Amino acid sequence: MADLDDLNAFVAVARAKGFRDGARASGGSASRLSEAVRRLETRLGVRLINRTTRSVLLTEAGQGLLERLSPALNEVEAALDAVNGFRDKPAGTLRLNVPVSAVRLVLPAIVPPFLAAYSGIRMEVIAEDSFVDVLAAGCDAGIRYDERLEQDMIAVPIGPRIQRFAAAASKRYLDRYGRPQHPRDLLQHACLRGRFGSGALTSWEFERDGEVISVEPTGPLLVSVGTATDLAVDAAIAGTGIVYLFEDWLRPLFDRGELEPVLEPWWQRFSGPFLYYPGRRLVPAPLRAFVDFIKAVPGRS
Repeated sequence: MADLDDLNAFVAVARAKGFRDGARASGGSASRLSEAVRRLETRLGVRLINRTTRSVLLTEAGQGLLERLSPALNEVEAALDAVNGFRDKPAGTLRLNVPVSAVRLVLPAIVPPFLAAYSGIRMEVIAEDSFVDVLAAGCDAGIRYDERLEQDMIAVPIGPRIQRFAAAASKRYLDRYGRPQHPRDLLQHACLRGRFGSGALTSWEFERDGEVISVEPTGPLLVSVGTATDLAVDAAIAGTGIVYLFEDWLRPLFDRGELEPVLEPWWQRFSGPFLYYPGRRLVPAPLRAFVDFIKAVPGRS
């Protein structure tokens, strides 16, 4: 019989399509996963994974094992999680995959009181702005906006229900180059853009009295969305150009006078984020507790 830990290691690597990503999802190390998969292959007498310098590919035997093994391991996980029902409070690890904006704007008001209420739960937050399969990434749930949710997901409102995108620049920049009066005026300004991991640039959209205008401005700085957004903000404060970001992200800078709102009557409103998780599996006790928590606390759902 193969060791259950080795089987879990194989599934983590297969789902993540790599030892490094599998280690990140499972909370282990790449070397430990590699050793476990090699040990499993030796016991079974068949190669499960073809390793390359950059990725791993499942063999036919590996693909067959993954398809049969995943439902079985999910059942084992659900059976063990059922024990949580006999505790006074649930325990275990809750893994969330969230965008950087949620780490900054949503979770700070929720995570500390949640962890204080559930001392037996350990939370792991993985921040990235690319849309991922939460199960393949080894996570229990994620946070995204409704336009990026898959239909088979259960979605629970979390954080502010209405948000706005805001444009901003320093007073020094605006005094020197003028204050835009219409979104199309941005085409004549230095704008600080963002690029998603997919390669797509962030869209700059504005709305007023039912009129929606999308512009594609240019500028001296392009940053990775999420991981390097603070650099664009710092550049805007220094007078390099105009930044376009969540109003809640920029609000403290407005209050301190470090940035000035630009085109505020045109700021577009949109619905807030959702906690989402697959509806086709039993909900782990830590996730169930988190869902109940965000539903029960006023102003957080």
